[in-house]
Amino acid sequence: MLSLELASDSDLVAACLAGDRAAFSPIVERYQRLLCSLAYSATGQLSQSEDLAQEAFVEAWRQLAKLREPDKLRPWLCGILRHKVSRLRRGDGREPTRQADPLDAAGELEADLVPTEDVAMRKEEQAIMWSALERVPETYREPLILYYREHRSVEHVAVALDLSEDAVKQRLSRGRKILQEQVLSFVESALARSTPGKVFTLGVLAALPEFATPAKAAGIGAAAVQSGMWIKWTGLAALAASLSGLVSTVLALRANLDQARTPVERRAVVKITILLFGSAISILVVLFGLRAGAYHWWESRLLFAVLAQVFLIGFIVVWPVMMRVMLRRQRRMRSAERQRQPESFRDARDQVGSTANEYRSRLQLFGVPLMHVRFSTPDEGERPVFGWVAGGDRAYGLLFAWGGFALAPVSVGAVAGGILTVGTVSVGVISLGMVSVGLFALGCASVGVKALAWISALGGDVALSGGFALSNNVALAPVAFGPHSNDTVAMAALHSQPYPMLFLALIAILTLVPITLYARAVRQRLGRRTKALSASRK
Repeated sequence: MLSLELASDSDLVAACLAGDRAAFSPIVERYQRLLCSLAYSATGQLSQSEDLAQEAFVEAWRQLAKLREPDKLRPWLCGILRHKVSRLRRGDGREPTRQADPLDAAGELEADLVPTEDVAMRKEEQAIMWSALERVPETYREPLILYYREHRSVEHVAVALDLSEDAVKQRLSRGRKILQEQVLSFVESALARSTPGKVFTLGVLAALPEFATPAKAAGIGAAAVQSGMWIKWTGLAALAASLSGLVSTVLALRANLDQARTPVERRAVVKITILLFGSAISILVVLFGLRAGAYHWWESRLLFAVLAQVFLIGFIVVWPVMMRVMLRRQRRMRSAERQRQPESFRDARDQVGSTANEYRSRLQLFGVPLMHVRFSTPDEGERPVFGWVAGGDRAYGLLFAWGGFALAPVSVGAVAGGILTVGTVSVGVISLGMVSVGLFALGCASVGVKALAWISALGGDVALSGGFALSNNVALAPVAFGPHSNDTVAMAALHSQPYPMLFLALIAILTLVPITLYARAVRQRLGRRTKALSASRK
């Protein structure tokens, strides 16, 4: 027992998950004063506050396997307690320990642990005490109550409320001023006598429902830790794919500026890039905002999760259309500028059909060039690039393609489609990118049969995310919805089909190679010549 009392929160949680009910006793003793004080500050009734705190501990025991960071046990317990207080304020009316096992198993408490009448506060005292405390705003009331229940320890209050000691001192000072002087001394002594003791601890332990068997419980604990690791690895892989898309956007901007021949074209390139890039960033901001809203208004988390999917699907539909419209406008602008400012296109490299503008390999297979790459902005009416390996604003490849719109078995682009795809919006069997859609989808946000994401995942079979996860079967996320949400079945399904996150992240990074080479080739063929031409005109 002495070793348990000295154990860290993480060790106690691990012992509980291994099936040791006795390990929960030090947890209750360690935080019962904090939870009871917070509940009393919210309700003003000692008996009700202890009921709420007891219910919070029982709920914590039930949900202990879902605690991904055991060293954050204290704020987790406070979160459960505050959630129950908010439900009580909405008039839920459920009895605090309705879901607990019957207390008959607890037996009779030892006579020497039963509080005597001189220790128990009379109802009149409680009424007088609360009549004074209720005049204090909750911001100052919580530290005030904790201060006198923690034997006048500013340090304990600061740790309990995640505040600095200076902030606690300021709130205590303000709280004392609000309290009337004639009742202050009475409240101090009354609060000290209301501290929960051994009886409360034994009551909580008696009310705990049966936990899983030791072997099963240990498995739950291990699976919970592993699922947290999977979410982190998923986030890193999704981040790599997203960064790849962002770098590709920057390289594409540089290439487009090298391709531009008039000030009108250059301004258009900048505007189009800002619009497309800004809209892509905006959807991430919206998703992060909705996740924050779900955390803050927990009871409405389903609404926030649904809204996230609505915005996400809307982006998947609208963004490729925007991309297509912008590329069409660029082609029309090139044709119009060629007629309006012919002097800007006098150089041989800027003539339609110039070999500097386009590369088509002589070697062909089944009548299709092995490589077809367009380096310049196409004029209106020009066909998309097509080859076994293709690159350009619109690139269709029989093996590999990259560009604004890329379609191939392996494709990389702002909008990419195929079997293995990487892009800002990618659609494929295996899809990687900022927003990905596919049988297996990995990205900042993803939609697929198996969807893994950084912020939002919508999966037919599996959805894993660091924010929202919605699935017809298995969902693992801080905000998860599905037949199996954050339970042992979901964790088992995750580990039964391991995903090569590092390999996928490496693929996403390697896709930068063709984009980088393409941007360099555009600079060599068109950009430097443009600078020289401009210099000669001056």
